[in-house]
Amino acid sequence: MTGKDSSWATSSHGSRPVLLLAVGAFALGLDAYVMAGLLPRVADDLGVSEASAGQMVTVFTLCYALAAPVFAAALAGRPAKIVLACALAVFTAGNALTAVAPALPVLLVARALAGIGAGLYSPMAAATAAGLAGEERRGRSLALVMGGMSIGTVVGVPLGVLVADHVGWRGTLWLITALGALALAGLTLLPATTAGPPPALKDRVRILADGRVAGIAVVSLLGGVASLGLYTYLAPFLADAADRTSTVGPMWAWGVGGVLGSLLIGRVVDRTRRPFTVVGCVLTLLTAAHLALPAAAVGSWALVVPMVVWGAAGWALQVPQQHQLMAAQPDQAPVAVALNSSAVYLGSAIGSALGGTVIAAGVTPAALPYCTAALGALALVLHLTVVRHFTRRDTRVPVRGQAPEPADRTAL
Repeated sequence: MTGKDSSWATSSHGSRPVLLLAVGAFALGLDAYVMAGLLPRVADDLGVSEASAGQMVTVFTLCYALAAPVFAAALAGRPAKIVLACALAVFTAGNALTAVAPALPVLLVARALAGIGAGLYSPMAAATAAGLAGEERRGRSLALVMGGMSIGTVVGVPLGVLVADHVGWRGTLWLITALGALALAGLTLLPATTAGPPPALKDRVRILADGRVAGIAVVSLLGGVASLGLYTYLAPFLADAADRTSTVGPMWAWGVGGVLGSLLIGRVVDRTRRPFTVVGCVLTLLTAAHLALPAAAVGSWALVVPMVVWGAAGWALQVPQQHQLMAAQPDQAPVAVALNSSAVYLGSAIGSALGGTVIAAGVTPAALPYCTAALGALALVLHLTVVRHFTRRDTRVPVRGQAPEPADRTAL
């Protein structure tokens, strides 16, 4: 970065380039989750079952988790501005194709393109924001970019569903396409900077040889399966369990919970210094919320509580998980955290696929929360047994001549 560019990026107007990155992150957050609210409309328009239409979420999240790291490796060494532009171009093209998709096969290809673009953009945008900011503003810059994604999910998703109520689901996709194009155009104002590429897929897989890392990653994967596996089919669940045709209210409740969970969990982990215990509590809340959903669905206000708890637990889970991974692999912390992100999105892909499979097999959508609660309970059992075992072992056996800090005092 030149001196002029650097002063522009860190001046009183230094938030401008980061805000440009946040616009793209907002579009990503909206695109990643809004399709669940549009599922019945898409299924009706294309003349397919909701279980089949739900595979568009599977394809998006699978490409986000697996394909994007491959493309990131192919673009290694390129300027960050070029990588971001390529990512947003693919993302925008994928959403435009989604908006005009005449049939399910075209829709799935379009969602795959959007997932690749989103998975490539998100970590590069975070790395670029950190590079543009000075040391004293790095945390705020990262929070601004990540906040764009969470706001896109929490605020954008219900608004996207409301837009679809007036102009159809394709209108919502055109809105996302326009946001992607706006973010792409804004990159012309971004200062030249270099950021390292996200860790390659092979690097993420290599550290799975560490049993503790593998156990934590599996717990994150199961959390993703349970959370998005149900969220994808929230509309069919509400229609079957309570004859509700609108998902806007429950989505708002889930989103508010997500904001609370993501904002508060960091302070909880910092104060307790017990990420292992925090993960156990979060998984317990997630499981309990899913078990309560079928009974609570019949009452509008009663439904708010499990939806808020579910949203809070789902968004909060990954912070203590990342703490545990960084403690397990202090020399490979970026790769470990990236692995966790891939595990979450891979779990999301599996969850949306399994949800559709379970419904197609004859399980009523109203019973789906019991299935996802079982997965949450399984994650809790693995956490309390496998992860606890390796945490104890790793804190007893020094690594490379150093005694690592305990990840959690209660796990010893």
